[in-house]
Amino acid sequence: MAADDGDVKLGTLGSGSESSSDGSSESPGGAGATAEGGGWAAAALALLTGGGEMLLNVALVALVLLGAYRLWLRWGRRGLGAGAGAGEENPAGSLPRMKKRDFSLEQLRQYDGSRTPRILLAVNGKVFDVTKGSKFYGPAGPYGIFAGRDASRGLATFCLDKDALRDEYDDLSDLNAVQMESVREWEMQFKEKYDYVGRLLKPGEEPSEYTDEEDTKDHNKQD
Repeated sequence: MAADDGDVKLGTLGSGSESSSDGSSESPGGAGATAEGGGWAAAALALLTGGGEMLLNVALVALVLLGAYRLWLRWGRRGLGAGAGAGEENPAGSLPRMKKRDFSLEQLRQYDGSRTPRILLAVNGKVFDVTKGSKFYGPAGPYGIFAGRDASRGLATFCLDKDALRDEYDDLSDLNAVQMESVREWEMQFKEKYDYVGRLLKPGEEPSEYTDEEDTKDHNKQD
């Protein structure tokens, strides 16, 4: 919980009038009243000044401690989380970036998160590395059914059943205009969040040959 930042504001103290101890009435301009009043005022001012400095010092120490606490909340907990099984939640952290290549349906199915930590899925003919989203697309995730498969139909029809998966290449030709627009929107969302690693090949289609320069350029675009 972050504390609200605020400025330390010190109030101003007003001065009061003094009367002589014997109750005699003296002119404000009298020398005796001036000297006596000046002495009390000086003593009071010295006391208040010392107290004000102490309050200021206490306030500054409190602000420093507050800043240190907020830094611990932000970075300390993050460090503890990274050391406590973060690799299990995000296996992508231990995997090198995948070089760009094209996939047949059979090759794509090898990356379902059960045979290898890397998880791929296809949307609208594009293959994405969703390993860093393994808590969603891993074997135990709510969308694990799409891992290693073409997820286009399931995303277009909002269906998480096996009926949304095809064992053969799915050209999506029977989807209506609204569903196809949904597929394209999903494709854009995956492009923004995950690494695009290649195309999903149609039957008989030859894979493209990607140079290291093309692969680096594509990854830099996503960064």
